[in-house]
Amino acid sequence: MTFQTDLNDAVLLLVDFQQAFDGPPWPQRWNNDVDRNALALLAAWRKARRPVIHVRHDSVETGSTLRPGEPGHAMRPGFEPLAGEQLVTKSVNSAFIGTDLDLRLRRLGAKTVVTCGISTDMCVSTTIRTGANMGWAMMLVEDACDCFALPDGKGGTLSAEDVHRAHVATLGFEFCKVTSTDTLLEAL
Repeated sequence: MTFQTDLNDAVLLLVDFQQAFDGPPWPQRWNNDVDRNALALLAAWRKARRPVIHVRHDSVETGSTLRPGEPGHAMRPGFEPLAGEQLVTKSVNSAFIGTDLDLRLRRLGAKTVVTCGISTDMCVSTTIRTGANMGWAMMLVEDACDCFALPDGKGGTLSAEDVHRAHVATLGFEFCKVTSTDTLLEAL
């Protein structure tokens, strides 16, 4: 599948870069470079004065580490929105469901939504799938994402890297253009 993307009309969408994912009850992650890569994208986007939208998960589940008021709800260091940068809050996996993200993107004149975050297989994937279904040109920066090792339903565990690779392959086949941090930074 071929995806047309133009970075001149692109918005950087940072999904759920929150502190909760650094400890229990969240399983083991794999990408030690997720923050470095995503912060490099954010710095380049800011330097180029291109629009950035931050997404924060505001869980409504009792006991969730992502619930407002919990320490894990806070953004990871360096990912806090600056003045003029938009923040979308959600309580489900897709940043498009129950939010005004679609309207915000339209008001910015966006065509392409460059997406990264935590976790590849959950909120990032669901946001990309929803956005693609809504007609947005979605782009995944795969090395600026991270995910968790998961039970396989048969008594074993799928490694976080295998979960990530499978979702990147699926998203790239049907829903978005897949790129890397370095490739995107060179294109800017």
